[in-house]
Amino acid sequence: MAQYEVTARNFSESSENRMHSDDIAQKFGFKGALVPGVAVYGHLTHPLVERFGENWLANSVCDLRLLKPAYDGDRLILSLSETDDQQTVQCHNTDGELLATLISSIPDTLPAPEPKSVFESPTKSNGRVEIEWDQIEVNQPFNEWQLTIDQETNDTYASQVADTLPLYAQGLVHPHFLLSSANKALMEEYVMPTWIHVGSETRHRVPVRVNDRLTVRSVPLERWQKKGHEFIRLYVSYWREDELTTDIMHTAIYKIAS
Repeated sequence: MAQYEVTARNFSESSENRMHSDDIAQKFGFKGALVPGVAVYGHLTHPLVERFGENWLANSVCDLRLLKPAYDGDRLILSLSETDDQQTVQCHNTDGELLATLISSIPDTLPAPEPKSVFESPTKSNGRVEIEWDQIEVNQPFNEWQLTIDQETNDTYASQVADTLPLYAQGLVHPHFLLSSANKALMEEYVMPTWIHVGSETRHRVPVRVNDRLTVRSVPLERWQKKGHEFIRLYVSYWREDELTTDIMHTAIYKIAS
């Protein structure tokens, strides 16, 4: 079992999401500000990209499950195990707590994306309002938007997760950036003062490179309540002209139980 260690950092203290601040996170029963889940994901991808290189970024499916929070300064231990057709990366802290898992495969055929018809309804038009149950219209697409990442920004995202693999310096976009952009898809449409990312399934279909111009299309597919929490599942897709590069099923608790 291959292991990799890294120190977690909370680089989102100034975020609108106050779960990345000590005072608000502690009010919800955590011992301090939460390290972003997208950063934990960035750490979890390192052993896989080190093992498979560009091929993993070009043709893989991975299921992220965020189980317990990481805190600033935590030493994270990432362990990669493999079977014939699946890879599992686990993230533990030095107390032995399992914080997150990333279950990955490199299939011969990737799962089909959501049909293009999910984006054909009229788009959300009520502006950036604070997220509430009644403000979420399932199957109503969000407004599409464009993004381009330059090398300096890509380097920043890699450094946030202390990832020094050379292929990112050579122009491949770090997956931490792509998942962070799924967060942005929610925050483009809603004011979200306290929320927690709990999981994502990402399908890497072709590599994304520095200076690629991408169009982001997203739509909420589900909302539900459990144990007082309110959840949303968002489908986020990235298009380079007519080519789908990446798509993500992104799940968050947008309203935390009191």
